[in-house]
Amino acid sequence: MKCPYCGFAQDRVVDSRESKEADSIRRRRECEGCNKRFTTYERIDEIPYMVVKKDGRREKFDRQKVLSGLLHACEKRPVSGAALERIVDEIEAYVVDSAEKERSTNEVGELIMDRLKQIDTVAYIRFASVYRDFKDVREFKAELEELLTGNGKSAQKRRKE
Repeated sequence: MKCPYCGFAQDRVVDSRESKEADSIRRRRECEGCNKRFTTYERIDEIPYMVVKKDGRREKFDRQKVLSGLLHACEKRPVSGAALERIVDEIEAYVVDSAEKERSTNEVGELIMDRLKQIDTVAYIRFASVYRDFKDVREFKAELEELLTGNGKSAQKRRKE
């Protein structure tokens, strides 16, 4: 395992635990080069779950890709890593629980946006702007107005308090 901080290839396992669902093993590791700690997860490699892209291509579901998109959307926002992990776990469970082993990226993207909207509206708008591929400012404005009208009463109430 390569250290994510310094790239050193030697590490030692400090702690090892099964996940709550017993579907993975969480290992806490310490780099022997820089002595920083990091976490890895071991999962059973099964039949891949696929996502169907907008253009019809099929791609293996990649939880790291989902997490990367969330990290970009939540950059410099007060969203915890645990909250992002929960979202990724929910998305992965959604894809895995599918009887046909396939989900459309549209379904996955909407589910991610729904979760983000509940946690942080700025992160939601960031994700939506990339996911929905806004063509101009009008589309962006329409999304903002929809968000504001949905939360308008509670925002007005907070201002009065």
